[in-house]
Amino acid sequence: MQSGEVVFTGMERVIFGQEAAGAVAAEAERLGAERVYLLVSGTLNRETDAVETMAAALGSRYAGRCDHMPSHSPREAVVDCANAAREAGCDLLVSFGGGSATDGGKAVTICLEHDITEAAELEPFRTVVDENGDRHFPEYDAPTVRQIVVPTTLSGGEFNARAGVTNTVEKLKQSYIHPGIIPISVILDPAATIYTPEWLWLSTGIRAVDHAVETYCSLDANAYTDGAALQALRLLSAGLARVKADPSDLEARLQCLMGAWISMTGIVTGTRLGASHAIGHILGGTANVPHGYTSCIMLPYVMDYNAAINSNRQADIAAALGQPGGSAGDALDKLISGLGMPRTLRDVEITEDQLPLLAENCMLDSWTYSNPREIRSPDQIMEILRAAF
Repeated sequence: MQSGEVVFTGMERVIFGQEAAGAVAAEAERLGAERVYLLVSGTLNRETDAVETMAAALGSRYAGRCDHMPSHSPREAVVDCANAAREAGCDLLVSFGGGSATDGGKAVTICLEHDITEAAELEPFRTVVDENGDRHFPEYDAPTVRQIVVPTTLSGGEFNARAGVTNTVEKLKQSYIHPGIIPISVILDPAATIYTPEWLWLSTGIRAVDHAVETYCSLDANAYTDGAALQALRLLSAGLARVKADPSDLEARLQCLMGAWISMTGIVTGTRLGASHAIGHILGGTANVPHGYTSCIMLPYVMDYNAAINSNRQADIAAALGQPGGSAGDALDKLISGLGMPRTLRDVEITEDQLPLLAENCMLDSWTYSNPREIRSPDQIMEILRAAF
């Protein structure tokens, strides 16, 4: 008989279909915040009035903003933002933008709690993966400054108590995992996503598909997470196609946001993922491949690699994507190609001589070791990378 455990988080609420600025202001009032600091997308800040609208809605609670959080949340940018937020007297952080702002914001709250003012001071707080793939979590006090997230992409990190932060010295994306860094609230406003570039919206949508697929195929799969994963795939595959056809379709955008939320059900309750995510982390941190693109490229190849041991599960995935009777790899390839996303490592300018380092670094990621088809050596990763090249 199967057994397991579902662990819920310290997130208090998800608000969907409401205008972001007003919802943020209402949450700040509910939480009694007096100094609300914004960590925002640089593009949103420079090219739209969305950030000004949010600041105006906060009124006297508005304490300032940071609009510099590059892709993959470099440690230096995290600490710079934390230092500015500390100077502003921040008692509530709002991240408004994509996954880098979300993850960077989680790490900012760690810095605020523990008076971290230099990048190297983050080192004791990161999760360490040993040679057996086991994760070791440092113990430290949870942040008292909480975070609200208004996501403008679909990577789903706002629902996770994990921050991916890049060590720029080692060129590795590293994890910071603590139940206390989960955002207190998430606001899903489809109108706020209109400014998101099409490639970013669609590719992070495939990242959410990747969450659902690897959850459904996980070593920890169970009836609770299975239903969520398949529903997420239905919502995302239909919603992404609708947004591709009509970027102004707010109902389809909300459908995508809801699908991304549901896709995180397994991850936030402890489900381990597999090689697509593990390789994706390394492609991002080591080779600076955009977060969403890593899933667009790797997920179908990982499914093909795993098909020998979970073809029945993969058939359910193909059906949920609206392509019953086929393989999951082919169904995913059709979906991703139809959205105009990259499908090979060459498409994102990875060269063949980079593959060995990428394979070696993948052995530092815990989800390599929980792939459904066992992976215990860089040579096995190389098999997948060569297929994707």
